[in-house]
Amino acid sequence: MKLRKYIPLLLAIVAGTVMPTGCHHVDNKRTPPAAVWISFANQAVWDTYGVPGALSYRYFIQSLRQPANFPYTATMKTGYGGVLLVSDINGMPRAYDLSCPVENKPDIRVAIDMETTDAVCPKCGSHYDVFVNYGSPTSGPAAKSGFGLTRYMVGNGPNGEYRVISR
Repeated sequence: MKLRKYIPLLLAIVAGTVMPTGCHHVDNKRTPPAAVWISFANQAVWDTYGVPGALSYRYFIQSLRQPANFPYTATMKTGYGGVLLVSDINGMPRAYDLSCPVENKPDIRVAIDMETTDAVCPKCGSHYDVFVNYGSPTSGPAAKSGFGLTRYMVGNGPNGEYRVISR
């Protein structure tokens, strides 16, 4: 069995490639905590204001009345910098705070760049993967520091309602 002498070398190669990725940590709780409660009363409201399919997105910023004509109520909240609602590559809805965690200001918001399909901060230039990798940083100061976008939960409520809520 000549292969036996190569087993330690193969194990070292595998350990060297797997171990560094296992230690990588993304801090997605850097943005100051803020309440999120967005309710889509029924399927018709979701169809109008939600994210209909893969790679679609929408911004929810209550103070700016975005999206226009969305039926905000007094109890709804849109987080620290607003909410980015996306439909990932599998068509599953995901939600993130719009505030860049590097800048950490409510009025410095990421925006979707459809050429790269990343959310990009206009101030620091950080890129975040919101359609595949759950708001993880891909480049810029956020990637160097390990700062990801704050995530919110998207789920079903009673009577066909859809909700985006803080954790």
